[in-house]
Amino acid sequence: MGVIPSNKKKVQKPFTNYVTWFEIPAVNFKQAVNFYNHIYSIEMEENFNGNHSMAFFPANNGIGGAVVAGPGSTPSDTGALIYLNGGKDLNNILSKIAEAGGRIVMPKTLINEEHGYFAIFIDTEGNKLALHSKN
Repeated sequence: MGVIPSNKKKVQKPFTNYVTWFEIPAVNFKQAVNFYNHIYSIEMEENFNGNHSMAFFPANNGIGGAVVAGPGSTPSDTGALIYLNGGKDLNNILSKIAEAGGRIVMPKTLINEEHGYFAIFIDTEGNKLALHSKN
């Protein structure tokens, strides 16, 4: 006797994370790296490979990313919006943006009690990004 085929479609389970990597484009690579080093109080590891430069956000586990410069890396304030981790209180990072040469375009704003807060800024390269925190 044969097997009766099922008409049921397999339902794919949702991914745990839909973002696996991000890149923030830069024209003035050093200026951009200095900006993110300053607002996060970090020292990004830099890698130069021919026409491309990358500086990596430290990430032991979870989603990683980099500042990138080279052909095709064009800063923009339109398009997809990346939300960076604002830590326990995004005001700590937000307070460093202007002194590092960036500009805040939306101050710390409550989403709701469950989801926390966000803010939007423009970095030194003209990229529009956001910060998110629970507090």
